[in-house]
Amino acid sequence: MSEMEVEKPELTLYNTMTQLKEVFKPINPGKIGMYVCGITAYDYSHIGHARAAVSFDLLYRYLRHLGYEVNYVRNFTDVDDKVIEKARKCGEKPLDLSNRFCEEYLLDMTALQCLLPTRQPRVSDHMEHIIKMIEKIIENGCGYGVGGDVFFSVDKSPSYGQLSGQRLDHTQAGKRVAVDSRKRNPADFALWKAAKSGEPSWESPWGPGRPGWHIECSAMSSHYLSPRFDIHGGGADLKFPHHENEIAQTCAACEDSGVNYWLHNGHVTNNNVKMGKSLDNFFTIREITAKYHPLALRHFLMSAQYRSPLNYSVSQLESSSDALYCVYQTLEDLVKALSPYREEMSGDVGKTQQTAEAKEMIKKVKSEFETKMSNDLNTAHILTGAFQDALKFINVSISKLKKIQKKQRMSLIVSLVEVEKAVREVLDVLGLLTTLSYDEFLKEMKQKALTRAGMGEEEVLRRIDERKLARKNKDFKRSDQIRELLAAKGIALEDIPGKDTVWRPCTPLSSNSKPKSGLGMTALALAIGFIFLGFFFYSR
Repeated sequence: MSEMEVEKPELTLYNTMTQLKEVFKPINPGKIGMYVCGITAYDYSHIGHARAAVSFDLLYRYLRHLGYEVNYVRNFTDVDDKVIEKARKCGEKPLDLSNRFCEEYLLDMTALQCLLPTRQPRVSDHMEHIIKMIEKIIENGCGYGVGGDVFFSVDKSPSYGQLSGQRLDHTQAGKRVAVDSRKRNPADFALWKAAKSGEPSWESPWGPGRPGWHIECSAMSSHYLSPRFDIHGGGADLKFPHHENEIAQTCAACEDSGVNYWLHNGHVTNNNVKMGKSLDNFFTIREITAKYHPLALRHFLMSAQYRSPLNYSVSQLESSSDALYCVYQTLEDLVKALSPYREEMSGDVGKTQQTAEAKEMIKKVKSEFETKMSNDLNTAHILTGAFQDALKFINVSISKLKKIQKKQRMSLIVSLVEVEKAVREVLDVLGLLTTLSYDEFLKEMKQKALTRAGMGEEEVLRRIDERKLARKNKDFKRSDQIRELLAAKGIALEDIPGKDTVWRPCTPLSSNSKPKSGLGMTALALAIGFIFLGFFFYSR
């Protein structure tokens, strides 16, 4: 192991099936099969959907960081009662409507920097696989047909309820269907639904119809990953009945089947009530990203360990936005500080050694990051600790560059470049590393702050000029009023000695809170950001 390498800790994941944290061991060394339940595509996705997507994107990224080859499958449910009902109201064909919202979802995922899964199958493209699995279930005595419908017989599944803890005598037919008197057991659920007038349908041995909700994931996961694979993920609300029914179906159809690790992300709540379309208490991803940068939303969604519930609030989104701005302001300050030394840096810097402090810091950043992530993806304090120390190192070192001799300066420059690489690596695995330049990213965040404030930048600059004139006339009361007015709208002013006044986004301050002055731009950013980081993040 080289001097800078860090020994990777064992990855542990909480397995819903065993209700234990377990050391992750793939079925095939170095390769992982992962299936995650995607959206039912009938409307714009809300931030509860975003939480699931970001949680499993984070797992996908970290597994790849650890060197695994991951076959990641996430489905689209494009044939469903809700799709049909929404299409009827909109006067669209169901598959046209679901296709439209699949594409809208992918736009949201791009904005949130979720990597594309290896495969994104849709139910409508896999009727052959679904029908074959249903035939196998019937052949094995676990399914029965009634008037064009086919039901799964839960009595034939002796381990039914093992994932959710639901007792068979307490289960219901399913949340998406009413109890049907034709069922042999009220808990039996639909594998195939007979066609109704005006609904999309496909030919099958039982007549025209369409699949039930649960069979799609069993069929597609088996097709793309085999009946036995490593990880199955989804929201906590899918444990029952969806995932419970998946287990029963797949076991009934395939002798050697099973999932080694069941993972479930916690809900996003609104006033501590689960956010969902049925309760009409949700915010779409688009509604949030219209005012906040998508990466600020991603940061917020990772602010609690993925299994923990996460309560939505504007103040927490503001905190995430401010914290992310602080990180990128520090990195942009570094770019500017190193700019005069580009010619020196293009010379023979290969022989220049980092400082011992930088080496130790980089090692600590990587070690802390992997220790937290390997502990069931614990992102609750991921951008504090050594990561925060690295940003402070950058900030403090910038002021030293002009004051030290060339040989020392080159050592510090090399150190800063390597520390920046370590910071970028953490941000990259977290999905928080933008493809834009630091300056371009900061401009995007400033534009979102202006949107939230209901102002244009021209108005902010006009207020700055008005304040400058007030100070020149020694009207400090008016000067303070202007600063406080802008601060209440989330616009912080900073007077840089020997230069002009600049502005940056900040968490809106109440009218009786006065913003402090006298700090440099980066120092102010770090001070505010790290206060919020410390307050905002929490352990599960």
